[in-house]
Amino acid sequence: FCLFLGVHGDEFSVLRSPQSVVFRDGSWPIPGERIPDVAALSMGFSVEDDLSWPGLAVGDLFHRPRATVLVTVKGVDKLALPVKGISYPIENAVPFSLDSVANAIHTLFSEETPVVLQLAPSEERVYMVGKANSVFEDLSVTLRQLRNRLFQDNSILSSLPLNSLSRNNEVDLLFLSELQVLHDIASLLSRHKHLAKDHSPDLYSLELAGLEEVGKRYGEDSQQFKDASQILVDSLQKFADEMFNLYSGNAVVEVVAVKAFNSPLTRKSRSILQSSESKTENPYNLAYPYNYNYSVIFNIILWMMIGLALAVIVISYNLWNMDPGYDSIIYRMTNQKIRMD
Repeated sequence: FCLFLGVHGDEFSVLRSPQSVVFRDGSWPIPGERIPDVAALSMGFSVEDDLSWPGLAVGDLFHRPRATVLVTVKGVDKLALPVKGISYPIENAVPFSLDSVANAIHTLFSEETPVVLQLAPSEERVYMVGKANSVFEDLSVTLRQLRNRLFQDNSILSSLPLNSLSRNNEVDLLFLSELQVLHDIASLLSRHKHLAKDHSPDLYSLELAGLEEVGKRYGEDSQQFKDASQILVDSLQKFADEMFNLYSGNAVVEVVAVKAFNSPLTRKSRSILQSSESKTENPYNLAYPYNYNYSVIFNIILWMMIGLALAVIVISYNLWNMDPGYDSIIYRMTNQKIRMD
């Protein structure tokens, strides 16, 4: 079966997950377009269409993970990940995005401003919402920034075994710069550990294309591609362990290995400086979208108003039918004082 996967399909792997999220060990293929739904369901959100995929069990409904980390690796259909992880074949690998999950988080937890980070270093595409704007404001996102970051004193070049990779090749530097981004994300988050302990869930979506460029430049049978694959696996496992520990074991870390998507992904780019408080213009004076808390707030206000109305009616009725000489202590005390005088 492993040989079949390595030749015929892409792979969806779960590196780390808490006990509240149960992934079953099996060979069930997952449709590529439903990967965002798996991420949403594992975080406790609802999806529009039911997902009849047996790989994800119900789990603990009262303890949902505080973070989901999804890393998409392009250019390879299988990575030599550790045995302790769970992998599933991908059926119909089409481009996907976690925009729906990000919108659900931003809608339900807008007041708590959770961390939402979507990043593709090779395309210089970044999307930050909420507290991510302040936490990752020093994160290198452009190719020029990534190149300069690699040649700083505390970069990964001083600790990674490059083997056949070179510091003077642009393709190799692109691949290494993506690994630097993984390291910097975990490093910056470790300085703001309080964000990993709040009640709002966080989302990290990263797309790595450096290995694909290495395969195009040297060939998939080259020593450079083999070394890059091994370095990537080690970096992903280290990144998964760091993120899992930062969230105190309450995070889901997933990896999608895709040789090539069946069709290109068309999406709108978002500015890195966009904050969570920004609002779109509403020139037609349309109503706000339906909120899931609407029914709860409606029932609270409705029954509170009914209770207040009944209280006013009962009090008014008793006051109207009150006998001032018998029911009111004020009149009784006044009459006694008059008779005594």
